[in-house]
Amino acid sequence: MEYTHKPVLLDECIAALAIRPDGIYIDGTLGRAGHSREIAKRLTTGRLICIDRDMAAIDAARERLAPWMDRVTLVHQNFAELGDVLRAAGAPAADGMLFDLGVSSPQLDDASRGFSYMQDAPLDMRMDASAPLTAYEVVNSWSYEELRRILYEYGEERYAPAIAKAIVRARESAPIQTTLQLVDVIKGAMPPAALREKQHPAKRSFQAIRIAVNGELDALEPMLLSAVDGLRPGGRLAVITFHSLEDRIVKRTLQNLSRGCTCPPEFPVCVCGKKPKIKLLTRKPVVSGPAELEENPRARSAKLRSAEKCGTFDL
Repeated sequence: MEYTHKPVLLDECIAALAIRPDGIYIDGTLGRAGHSREIAKRLTTGRLICIDRDMAAIDAARERLAPWMDRVTLVHQNFAELGDVLRAAGAPAADGMLFDLGVSSPQLDDASRGFSYMQDAPLDMRMDASAPLTAYEVVNSWSYEELRRILYEYGEERYAPAIAKAIVRARESAPIQTTLQLVDVIKGAMPPAALREKQHPAKRSFQAIRIAVNGELDALEPMLLSAVDGLRPGGRLAVITFHSLEDRIVKRTLQNLSRGCTCPPEFPVCVCGKKPKIKLLTRKPVVSGPAELEENPRARSAKLRSAEKCGTFDL
């Protein structure tokens, strides 16, 4: 079947990376390889390192990136281990890195993975199928307090206490085995007005559980720090987020890295010696235009932030 998937904010990402034909680039979230294809096409003597924690994405990429595999390295690993990936690949530094965060379209579309609240499947939600923690364990063994915390913090769910209480009560009779069983429990804990809202009533809870299962937010700031450390001077970083929690962490981390001196204003001279590590290329995030939103409704929450590492290339 012809490959037609167009990734989110594709043109904007390519522009942000300012790709050099001889450069070294990292796609830290390979997914369907849509961004990777466009990066690889623009390389001649350069190299693209594609990372994904989902082995299914790595396997599918061998076909999708087949015409450019002479310049592509596929790595089955978590982007949190970015420094290890660079060392293992023999790449001292990269000219650009791209991270498209959150769950990928193939993971959402494959009902058996347990990410979807629209189709029945075992409670799983692992991005890496070899990881030990599943959504089943979270839902059926985590305490009321922990469930309430993740629903509120990761899902920004205002009915977190009621939903957590309903989950604990339901599992006392029998384990909650499937996604639609969990959806029924969530719906039963919410008031009628909430069930009439445009957004699916289980969306925030499923997001929270998925983030907890995969440790997504915990890995984000360390990954960004490693990414900046792994860039050459003048190298570019581009990050796409899909919800406010991710975007808040990315925005805060990049702003901190872009600041120089942190001495109090009353100091006559700088004593901290801190220099900016990056220059922000996007003060406000780039979002999808009307044409992309019509073609791909999932792009409506996407935000792209980009930065350039301070310094110049060695020539």
